[in-house]
Amino acid sequence: MRKIFYCLIVCLLGAVAVRAQAVEGDWEGTLKIGAAELRLALHVKKGDGDGLKATFDSVDQGAMGIPVSSISFSDGVLKFAMDDIQASYEGKLDVGRNIISGNWSQGPASVALDFARAKPRADAKPRTPKPSDIDGDWEGALEAGGQTLRVVLHITSYEAGMTAKLDSLDQNIIGAPVTTIQRDGAKLKFEMRQFAGTFEGTIDKELKTINGEWSQGGGSLPLILKRKGAPSGEKKPGQ
Repeated sequence: MRKIFYCLIVCLLGAVAVRAQAVEGDWEGTLKIGAAELRLALHVKKGDGDGLKATFDSVDQGAMGIPVSSISFSDGVLKFAMDDIQASYEGKLDVGRNIISGNWSQGPASVALDFARAKPRADAKPRTPKPSDIDGDWEGALEAGGQTLRVVLHITSYEAGMTAKLDSLDQNIIGAPVTTIQRDGAKLKFEMRQFAGTFEGTIDKELKTINGEWSQGGGSLPLILKRKGAPSGEKKPGQ
């Protein structure tokens, strides 16, 4: 009788461990709210005992490694919560164990969100820099409803094209990737789908300011970006 009872306990514990392993690994999803799109990543690992632990990335907001406060997996249902941002998720794992379909809840809102098991990524090929005359850091501020939001645009060009990242300093968002950026002569335009926002501006002849507008949610605000430091290639006294 003792052997039967012992085997039963071992088998039950083994079943719990197998269920937990079904969701261990890296998962990716895209949260769509109106015109905004946020790429998300969930990293699930084995925790203490038979439990799980996880971290969370909001890729397009430059927020990586956000701790997951609690996570559980039972009867094919994954649940996790992040108390710091008052958010939670509940989803069902498919039979193939590759898709989790569910809902993201934050505040009073709830939005459909599916996670797919992340595919192995090929090693990124080294990019050859090809600096342009507007590469570098550009600083500005948005004035909205009595609130000032400081932003910094970082432009880097390669042979394959121009890229950029944006910091929203007062929102603690650092290195948010710019979705697309295009330059046509003195005109510069970039888009950030994660915020459903775009900027269009004109570069001055001295390459020191970009005067334009930030558009988001059907409204627009003036935004002047000023180059931080001397323009690339400018000679300093004594050179």
